[in-house]
Amino acid sequence: MPRPRSDKAQKKLADDARLMRWWKAWHREQRDAVLVGPHGAVLSELFRMFSNLKHVQPAQLIGLVHSIDWASIDYNTKLTVIHEINTAITAFRVKRGLEPIDDNLPGDPDTAFRTIKAIVLTASPHCEGAHRGEARPE
Repeated sequence: MPRPRSDKAQKKLADDARLMRWWKAWHREQRDAVLVGPHGAVLSELFRMFSNLKHVQPAQLIGLVHSIDWASIDYNTKLTVIHEINTAITAFRVKRGLEPIDDNLPGDPDTAFRTIKAIVLTASPHCEGAHRGEARPE
């Protein structure tokens, strides 16, 4: 028979549960804000793919991510996208009885998540040379 928890332990569990609910609600608000923002049309298709990972090949997901102009998207939106793909892939792996996170060893090819993260966070402008002023109109 399990020991009854002390009042202090019960309070900590209740506080942790409350904080987790707030954290999840905050992330839902962030996702919703991204979807109604200026890039909502493009990112809604990406989020739709996240929610249907069992029907999507990694190459398709990476292709869609690569086709988006990430240089025009603000950093907070990028972080929301990274959080959503991380959550989706983790849930997908857990549902299939795999470890939630599987980072490859050095020398192995990158996982789809790491490839997507690199594309999103290190995006350069689509116009080559624009960052040096060469593609700017006079």
